Amino acid sequence: MEETLDASSLEREAAAVLGRALARPSALHLPGKRDQHRAEVERAIELAYNALTVADAGGGRLETIAGARSTLVNAYAARARDARHGAGQLSLGAQRAPTRDDCDDGWRRVEEIVGIAEASAVEAARLALLLDDPAAQSAAREAETLAKDARRLVGERNHAYTFHADPGFSFGEGWYLAAAAVLAGVAIQIEPDKPQTSQAERFLRDACLGALFQPYRSRPRANKHLPEIVASAFRAEPNAAQRRLRAAFLGDAPISRAVVDWTDRRLGDAAAGKTVLLWVRHGTHQPARNTKHPELVELARRALDAGLVPVLVGDAVPSGEAPAGAVDCTLFWRDSVFQGPDMRRAQLQLFEHMRRTHGLVGQLGVTTAGMDGPALMGLPTVYLTDAPNVRLGAWVGAVPGYCEIVRGDSHLEQVSRTLLRWAAEATNDRA
Repeated sequence: MEETLDASSLEREAAAVLGRALARPSALHLPGKRDQHRAEVERAIELAYNALTVADAGGGRLETIAGARSTLVNAYAARARDARHGAGQLSLGAQRAPTRDDCDDGWRRVEEIVGIAEASAVEAARLALLLDDPAAQSAAREAETLAKDARRLVGERNHAYTFHADPGFSFGEGWYLAAAAVLAGVAIQIEPDKPQTSQAERFLRDACLGALFQPYRSRPRANKHLPEIVASAFRAEPNAAQRRLRAAFLGDAPISRAVVDWTDRRLGDAAAGKTVLLWVRHGTHQPARNTKHPELVELARRALDAGLVPVLVGDAVPSGEAPAGAVDCTLFWRDSVFQGPDMRRAQLQLFEHMRRTHGLVGQLGVTTAGMDGPALMGLPTVYLTDAPNVRLGAWVGAVPGYCEIVRGDSHLEQVSRTLLRWAAEATNDRA
């Protein structure tokens, strides 16, 4: 009789604890409430099983046993519901994780949570079979549905990286993805129905990457992984990586006559000397990174002092007036020559023709992704930044000739030394 009373007390307490856990669903988003909910569900499960153990040992009442089983069915349904929520939230975070390892680790945790939902559904179904109770059977079916929905999240995981084809998105991101595909075989999905969708596909197919295409789906991997993937390949085999990218990005066809004519016409007399690219950035995203006109003027002056003709590329000059002695090729990408079906390869051909014919020795500017295509193919590159760049800093020391200069008391002297070195190396190469 004493054991029966203990079983009954445990069963009532289990039901009361579960009742408290389920009484405030709208508050679960508040700080600490989700953890409290989970703890109460687990406590209700523990108490209900204890009730069944005591009842089995002491011949407990059928009502007590049925009550404990009913509490367990509902508790397991609640656990499955919570696991489905947790898997959904974590899957979103995993896709946005800053590194590929973090992404994969996040998905391993999603798998663990999905396993909790599935185990809960199995136990709810087992217990519901022992009850002649439509409500318990309904709760068990709900747990099964939630578990299947959680498993679907894993099945829908998108391993691809997105090649953005909207002109409003950073054009340079495409260099990162194409390079990671060439060097590491990452899967690609192309953003559909955008102004540059066909040009993106053309560039990737010309680079022999069509086999890596996947249908476009939501929740792709975060493109922030890509610079580190590229850096890893360069650290392993820097010269081989650069050769592979040049072969993929440029191909073996001659440089387009339209690109050659456009370049020769714009550079004019600079064809006889050595040149350096000065990149101009002027965007709404992270405006603190934009080019400042006084700095641009100073960089151009130091380039001229090193015997190099500065060639301005990228966005329009902030003040509207190019520095003295500079060749203004800003907004070149808007010209029809660089907006056709092969726009990406044409832009790379521009820099390659400048290197071959117009003495291009390197490129310098603020951190703008447009300069990274030429950098990956071997053009010496220096970017200026107010603080070390966590994302692109991975390329420093990995991609040959890729350097970072942090602004400070002596950074302009570093710039001058770099420009002089580039000019001297170009002279030695020609000798």
